[in-house]
Amino acid sequence: MAHFARSTSLRGLSRATARVELASSRSSWSRVASTTQNRAYSAPASKAAAQKSSMSTKTFTALGVAAAAAAFWSQKPAIQTVECEAPPKKDEKKKSSKTAEDDKKRKLEGLTPDSPMRLRMEAFNKQLQAEITARLEKLDGVGKFKVDSWNRVEGGDGISMVMQDGKVFEKAGVGVSVVYGMLPPAAVAQMRAQHPNIAATKEAMPFFATGISCVIHPHNPNAPTVHFNYRYFELGSEDGGEPVSWWFGGGCDLTPTILYEEDAVHFHRVIKEACDKHDPRYYRDFKKWCDEYFYIPHRGERRGVGGIFFDDLDDKKPDELFAFVQTCGKAFLDQYVPIMERRKDMSFSDADKHWQQIRRGRYVEFNLVYDRGTKFGLLTPGARIESILMTMPLTARWEYMHEPDLKAHARLMETLRVPREWIPL
Repeated sequence: MAHFARSTSLRGLSRATARVELASSRSSWSRVASTTQNRAYSAPASKAAAQKSSMSTKTFTALGVAAAAAAFWSQKPAIQTVECEAPPKKDEKKKSSKTAEDDKKRKLEGLTPDSPMRLRMEAFNKQLQAEITARLEKLDGVGKFKVDSWNRVEGGDGISMVMQDGKVFEKAGVGVSVVYGMLPPAAVAQMRAQHPNIAATKEAMPFFATGISCVIHPHNPNAPTVHFNYRYFELGSEDGGEPVSWWFGGGCDLTPTILYEEDAVHFHRVIKEACDKHDPRYYRDFKKWCDEYFYIPHRGERRGVGGIFFDDLDDKKPDELFAFVQTCGKAFLDQYVPIMERRKDMSFSDADKHWQQIRRGRYVEFNLVYDRGTKFGLLTPGARIESILMTMPLTARWEYMHEPDLKAHARLMETLRVPREWIPL
């Protein structure tokens, strides 16, 4: 029988978050993988960065987590119950993992600064989702997010929130996923390249992954599409101990149809300031990584004007990297809302709209052919396909032998082929 997701319990959400204590010290889980000492970011953080790495009272308190989320969810009395997984194969039996069951108990008891990182990252993701969707609804003025909640038999859950055909946004999706499962030996072997502390095995290994992903496609072609994703991954045993390996990943990038250089500068400046609070090398290196990652080889161009991208980040203590990810996630509204306020009501022509559809085609090509997150999701047993593909625009266009109007879009095309440095380093 197909598994159907249960609706989110608002009472449970409040109970699981309301007992979070003010953080004045780091988690006792402060391990750094010994194999990372030769990695690019193994140098100790500065004293100031170390102080910022402790969970601040601004981001992980009962007020910060519970109040922001509860205020938003209180206006969402009806949450759609959705089908999450395909019917099991013949003789296939699914069951929740021991770690997932133990984590349910931990959340009911209340999170603390010493709770496992996976639970703290999950709580942050859901708080950030509530804050961002509330702000986007206010900016749109008409559109409302459809909220789907789903659960997995093996453990985990998710909340997919999608706005379609709003006044400002043609489609905006903000999703949170929490997944417990078993990783096949072939996938484990691939991960050993970046994480040599993972032992070779012919057996599947338990894993945990949580992330927040957001993609926004505005109606107005003067307003850029935007994307961000921040995630945490664990590979470990079922005995409730520390994971064998863990890392953070994520990033953000801007994809304009019509290039306004001041918008690109603003987007990059805000995320550079976020990076600089934790490591002066982060923006420089992660911006370059972003330009390389969002390259579409068969087109010879990038998806957009970049931002930052990082993956397999485990070079510092978990709390330090968690603080970095929180700073980046919290920076998103400052990155994007001012741009939207400038562009959402600008006039545009049919030619502008046509060009927007062509550029969205490139966006789809990258996501379906090259994006790691999309491919990982599609290959994960029990994954919810609707949530994975919510990043797709409502409309896109492909034309045979299309040639761009270089008089109108030469600067954009040049930037997509040769990335620019938007902020002096």
